[in-house]
Amino acid sequence: MSNDTKPLDINGIVWRQPDGELVSCEEKLVLLCENLEEIRQECQDALEDAVLMGCDETQVRDVLEKLARTIENPYPQK
Repeated sequence: MSNDTKPLDINGIVWRQPDGELVSCEEKLVLLCENLEEIRQECQDALEDAVLMGCDETQVRDVLEKLARTIENPYPQK
């Protein structure tokens, strides 16, 4: 398995604020992990559906990656 295909250790992510300080609130950290786990499952389901319908796995992964990169931040830095 290459580095790109190793499962992401969601619980091992060190979350930082824009100024580099750690996000230390336990409730925030739990919510971030829960959100990522939900996103992972939705993406897994979408990949499985697409492959079962005959789509190219690489293309589906590319589309999911582009989708993630084009999400807009409604709270831009001032």
